[in-house]
Amino acid sequence: MVCGGISTRLRTPLYHVVGNLTGVRYQNEILQPLTVPALQAIGPRAILQDDNAPPHRSAAVNTFIQQARVNRMLWPANSPDLNPIEHMWDELCRRVQQHHPPPAYLGQLLQWLQQEWNGVPRAFICNLIHSMRQRCVECLAHNGGHTRY
Repeated sequence: MVCGGISTRLRTPLYHVVGNLTGVRYQNEILQPLTVPALQAIGPRAILQDDNAPPHRSAAVNTFIQQARVNRMLWPANSPDLNPIEHMWDELCRRVQQHHPPPAYLGQLLQWLQQEWNGVPRAFICNLIHSMRQRCVECLAHNGGHTRY
């Protein structure tokens, strides 16, 4: 598994998660070194848009998020996944699958993932992020059901 973050102004490096991601690991390996500095670089209007995965919602992580003064988008339980990062993961997968032959070992895959992550055009990312309002409008119009996103 890899984790990463996007905004209209920057993207974090990809982070390779080895083993199970716990709340403590999420805080220490992803939030503190990667996410919070990126959000601070974006400015006071930056919003963390993670999901309801257990590591993201642990008590320790919630306390850390509050202490770090991070603005966080709250998701209702069982909500549709509207996060633009999901489309970024799809794009990353398509780009890596274009490599032939397939990666020979994990290190090569991770290298290709980072290379392709960095190669996704900024305009593509901006389009994903700017579509967020429309994603929410369509989700509400479909009572939480399927949308074109």
